Amino acid sequence: MSYSWGAAWLFRATNAVFYYNLVKSLGAGDQPDIFSWDNKYAGAHVLLSRRALLNGDKNFDQYKQEAENFMCKILPNSPSSSTQYTQGGLMYKLPESNLQYVTSITFLLTTYSKYMSATKHTFNCGNVLVTTNTLRSIAKRQVDYILGANPLRMSYMVGYGPYFPKRVHHRGSSLPSIEAHPQTIGCDGGFNPFFHSMNPNPNILVGAIVGGPNQNDGFPDDRSDYSHFEPATYINGAFVGPLAYFTGIH
Repeated sequence: MSYSWGAAWLFRATNAVFYYNLVKSLGAGDQPDIFSWDNKYAGAHVLLSRRALLNGDKNFDQYKQEAENFMCKILPNSPSSSTQYTQGGLMYKLPESNLQYVTSITFLLTTYSKYMSATKHTFNCGNVLVTTNTLRSIAKRQVDYILGANPLRMSYMVGYGPYFPKRVHHRGSSLPSIEAHPQTIGCDGGFNPFFHSMNPNPNILVGAIVGGPNQNDGFPDDRSDYSHFEPATYINGAFVGPLAYFTGIH
């Protein structure tokens, strides 16, 4: 699934038909309602749709349609939506590390919104008109939620704002520094007393985004709950795009 994403980028970079044919051979006609580290079809669709929207190349209209079908599965008021939202307004896809899906889907929303804005393009999800502002407002809601505009007033980016996760599921963050604990901690060490401690992590993992809240906007303060407290590059990496987008338009 990730090969289609890589092939789409190589096609963008080289314009070599080989990579375009590779995308088609890898099932780029699939219709996902998710974008994640192991399912990149939606990303390939959005990237290839750029040729249709910005270059007017009719050969890529298929990908524009597939990108818009994806958006229709994300938007809450769309008749074909397959995306849940929490009471607080967060996209909710899967229980483990849900923010990975939120940040990556938000990245696609802002990207397609940019394409639409450049060409004054709109489309329909059934009888619902979708404009660039439609995608932008949903994306901004997700960004704001992650940074603290949520029922718990919790920033899910460590070190940002007054309230953020203090017991991150991360070995380097939860273990003491060598200055505070010069004795060696082995590969199997660290569980007692550090991992199971109720104290906040001694090292603040500034900038890391954790897995996020549950479907009820709840966030248990438990280091052992990796599905909600574990940070990952595939969460942070996807968040860079939306942050850059909103910084740019303001």
